[in-house]
Amino acid sequence: MSRQTWIAAAAAAASLIAAVYFYLDNRELERKVSALEARAAAPVASDPWASGAPTAAPAPAGGVGELSRGLGGPIDGADAPELVDPPKESRLERRMRRQDELAALLGRLDGETEEEYRARILPLMEMALSRPREQLAEQRRAAEAAAGVSEEQSKKLDVVFDEVYDEVLTFTNAAIQDGQLTPYERNVSGMLEYAGGLGAILGGAEQKIGGVLSPGQLQTIYGSGFEWAEYLGVSAPWEQLQPPPPPPGGS
Repeated sequence: MSRQTWIAAAAAAASLIAAVYFYLDNRELERKVSALEARAAAPVASDPWASGAPTAAPAPAGGVGELSRGLGGPIDGADAPELVDPPKESRLERRMRRQDELAALLGRLDGETEEEYRARILPLMEMALSRPREQLAEQRRAAEAAAGVSEEQSKKLDVVFDEVYDEVLTFTNAAIQDGQLTPYERNVSGMLEYAGGLGAILGGAEQKIGGVLSPGQLQTIYGSGFEWAEYLGVSAPWEQLQPPPPPPGGS
């Protein structure tokens, strides 16, 4: 398996997780923007400017000096209270928080059935993958047109891809059920092992593609910048994956 194929496989394996992180960041940003907009739109009853020109406050009888003495002494910058910055989140704390968010989003909720899980997750997957799939489908059409791929060859490629998709889903479902891919904890070694296996599948797919297309066609498609492994990794029907098992200790 070439290094290039392995990299493409790793990218395909991580695409959904990356999409989830972007989704979480976007959702948090939208929440903050909504809160700021609501705060800006809310009327402030105590705002002296809300009902026209402000009314000047009467000066204290003893002047500024009397006012400062009444407040306990002269007012200057040295007497201003110090604002304590909130503690910064460490890298470990940030990873743990992200892992908790990932588990809450991609893991099974307490008592959640497989049907309920699919109903909750499928819209997210479709949102994350729809645009990349459209872009890669268009890139494939352009690459095949540049290489002179016939309609019959394109249909044969679709048959090859269906076989690859079945293999990818079977392999991924096994990794999910075995805990190699899990939303409940960090498992970097399991992720890398899965990416290596996925790379082997995609590498085999490239060999099958070579049985349909001529070397000249393959070279033209490669020269266009199109990558079969990337296309297969994004176009696979990930929506058909089996839900993960319930979390450890869950019902």
